[in-house]
Amino acid sequence: MRIHELGDGTPEVAVVGAIHGDEPCGPVAIDRLVAEAPPVRRPVKLVVANEEALEAGVRYLDEDLNRAFPGDPDADSHERRLAAHLARELRGCTTLSLHSTRSFAEPFALVDRVDAATRAICPHLNVSVVVETDRFTGGRLIEHPHTVEVECGLQGTDEAAENAYDLVRAFLDATDVLDADDQRSPGATRAAPAETDDVTVYRLLDPIPKAPEGDHEVFAANFESVAEGDRFAATDGDPLIADRPFYPVLLSADGYEDIFGYVAERVGTLA
Repeated sequence: MRIHELGDGTPEVAVVGAIHGDEPCGPVAIDRLVAEAPPVRRPVKLVVANEEALEAGVRYLDEDLNRAFPGDPDADSHERRLAAHLARELRGCTTLSLHSTRSFAEPFALVDRVDAATRAICPHLNVSVVVETDRFTGGRLIEHPHTVEVECGLQGTDEAAENAYDLVRAFLDATDVLDADDQRSPGATRAAPAETDDVTVYRLLDPIPKAPEGDHEVFAANFESVAEGDRFAATDGDPLIADRPFYPVLLSADGYEDIFGYVAERVGTLA
């Protein structure tokens, strides 16, 4: 695990990348910010978590780090030991965790449940969607208080890395970290963070099972309504038919080994 700190004092704000080693957008954004060394009014901790998996270009070495929290410093598993170390580093911090996905190109946020931190931070980010993961947070970092995950875009793309950088900047603005004198480029004055109330909230309800083998297809679009009776996915040509209306979230043919994604409901907006 690699840790950088900007500013003096004990950080109460943190950014984490490389929870998964096959999602390089977070480390790229963190390294870019570290190289710029912008002036800050509050200290911030920038963490590249699973360096070993990142170097190997794999999601994890022994087990999914984002299912291993709170971890165990004496575990045999690399990720379980790392989870315990990372949890200690993030104690007391409002945290942004950077991810990427195979299911959706636009950034969106995920939280355990909408709370004061969600309402304070997410309207300042470049997202139009927040997903409550609720009972699906077992072992995930967003069980840590005051943590927001963001899916920055499609895995391995330059767009995801650029989105990650912009999301980090927006998060550091929203948490009053970046100094008013910070400039992204010579002669450019940093604008105050934009705020929008137009952030739709969805809540995960159920996973959508997928056979581990076979030719998988999806026909529905994430965050767009699927009607009862609609064909929304298939395995080897055998269709999956919706038995109720729902909104798909993280729906893809190859994003997960054993599920297509999740059934979700729309619960309103942050406003």
